[in-house]
Amino acid sequence: MSAETILREALQHIGDSTPIQQYRRIYGGDINDSFSVLSGKQHYFIKIRRFPPPRFFECEKTGLETLRSAGAIRVPRVYGVKETNDYGFLILEWIEGKETKKTVEQLGHAIARLHQCYGSSFGFAEDNYIGLLPQKNGWYKNWVDYFRECRLLPQIELAEQKGRMPLQRRNKLEKLLSSLERWLPKDCSPSLLHGDLWGGNWIAGANGVPYLIDPAVFYGHYEFEIAFTELFGGFPSRFYEAYNELMPLSSDYHERKQLYQLFYLLVHLNLFGESYGGAVDCILQWYVGRN
Repeated sequence: MSAETILREALQHIGDSTPIQQYRRIYGGDINDSFSVLSGKQHYFIKIRRFPPPRFFECEKTGLETLRSAGAIRVPRVYGVKETNDYGFLILEWIEGKETKKTVEQLGHAIARLHQCYGSSFGFAEDNYIGLLPQKNGWYKNWVDYFRECRLLPQIELAEQKGRMPLQRRNKLEKLLSSLERWLPKDCSPSLLHGDLWGGNWIAGANGVPYLIDPAVFYGHYEFEIAFTELFGGFPSRFYEAYNELMPLSSDYHERKQLYQLFYLLVHLNLFGESYGGAVDCILQWYVGRN
């Protein structure tokens, strides 16, 4: 089935029977085939994936709708989703705009407001994905337990399956897993997190207003999210200034920042290979030393 055929089916799926006036491939992501689609009724952003993992687009829809319901930051509207064994598609509102001088500040304030949306437990009601990797969830009263059981351990086990967990690395990770209480806060509140907040997962809409895309949502310690924003080049300094105006980071944030970044480096190790192994080992060296 051609991409154009799937795009036509996608519009029919949401009741848009007007002809497609124009469509074009959007490049930039490496997970899905993405298209700008202009019908006689609406401008859409449509993602297509052949042989999608189970509930792949449904999980993205749930994440976007969870962020939208919080009311802290804008996300594209979800018009529809369909998944079969052979293909799936997700139909979103088309967002287009240019950054203004205020956009980064607005983003920092909006992420702070998002992190002030608290849940009663850590985790999420259903498993989802980070990139193409399954992401375990569930509800936990304790942040340390959730971080260990649902974030670090699944990535460690996957790395073992992929042959990317040499014995010394595994031993250091085991030591770290047994001492997380030393580094993680015991009394933090569960904040709603985007879960995969890097520079490619937000865009500017009309008047420069920021929108979040491609979430991997759950409720966790807010500093976990900020640590990831600093991992690959970071966000502009005004983002952090604006964030701290509403949601100040704790004085000991930098003591655990690399521990939080370890999760994302393990994700990249599993997605892209041993080129990320050295960064994993450096963090382990920092927290558990040579023994």
